[in-house]
Amino acid sequence: MSIRGYFVAFSKCTIFLSLRILFLVPAGLQVRSQGDSQSYNKVMDNITVRQGETVFLRCALGDVVTHTAWLNRSSILYAGEDKWSIDPRVSLVTLNQEEFTIKIENVDMTDEGQYVCAIQTSSRPRTTSVHILVQVPPKITNLSRDVVVNEGSNITLMCQASGKPEPSISWKLISSSGDLVSDDEYLEIPSISRQKAGTYECTAVNDIDTDVQTVDITVNYAPAVSEGRDVGVTLGQRGVLECEADAVPEADFEWYKDNRRIFNDFDGMEIVSTGLGSKLTFFNVSDGDYGNYTCVAINTLGSSNTSFLLFVVIEPTSSTLLQGPRAVQDGSGSAMSVHSHNCLLFIMILSFLLRF
Repeated sequence: MSIRGYFVAFSKCTIFLSLRILFLVPAGLQVRSQGDSQSYNKVMDNITVRQGETVFLRCALGDVVTHTAWLNRSSILYAGEDKWSIDPRVSLVTLNQEEFTIKIENVDMTDEGQYVCAIQTSSRPRTTSVHILVQVPPKITNLSRDVVVNEGSNITLMCQASGKPEPSISWKLISSSGDLVSDDEYLEIPSISRQKAGTYECTAVNDIDTDVQTVDITVNYAPAVSEGRDVGVTLGQRGVLECEADAVPEADFEWYKDNRRIFNDFDGMEIVSTGLGSKLTFFNVSDGDYGNYTCVAINTLGSSNTSFLLFVVIEPTSSTLLQGPRAVQDGSGSAMSVHSHNCLLFIMILSFLLRF
């Protein structure tokens, strides 16, 4: 036994002998009713207090009292006005003919247990015992770190929490729906898809409070490019081909014309790329610019491509506007003939109707 242990034991024996009132009721001893003339112990209702609060322990006196003391499970707290406890959180509140009250500030889990008020009256000793229950708000103590995985991997997230009462734990993916994905401390996601990427929220709840922490899951996947849209541009005008891709990590882009890679500022072309797309701009389209182009999106997991056609658009001139449909024909004049025939037929029918 340590020196402190001997001291506590000696102190207890001394106070027991000198005051004849300082004793703890043995565990399992039957408590008699207050109506029993031989009763010597009163059990009060449990006191429930939250961690960090202050608890008051009140003992009613009433009869002529010669000695009083408050004890906990292992030591004497107060013997009358004399403080035996070295804990600065414990202090005397009231000691008079009516009551003997002490308080414990900033209550912690170590304060939970049985407390006994021992009283020596002129007739007999008696005790009043009370049990303190300390409630602790939940606190998440062990949480998975943010994770980056490839699509198709199996994922397990862990969230553990302490508290009293024991907290319940749940997981949910933070999204517009906020659907609950698990009501257990472990969240298992088999063969994760890109749709399951995002921020996952772990919530620990008990009757006292709630604790919330989050884990981010990043899912990597190969690029997927949108289908290319063909673009028609008049000779000498500005033209733009746009390539869009969805990828994690973000994709790099390459442009090709007939299997020949195009670089920025090449022959009057400009390439501007972001993580989501790339633009190939022609500032002054020439005959040599028309043709097939390919956009390739690349990241560490793979690549994807799409094709574009840059084709010529003939700009209408003043002569073609006067000639009407003939401007877009191949020189046969067939379209103009059909148009003239239809006009003559319409005039003949109109003249016939005006006679009546």
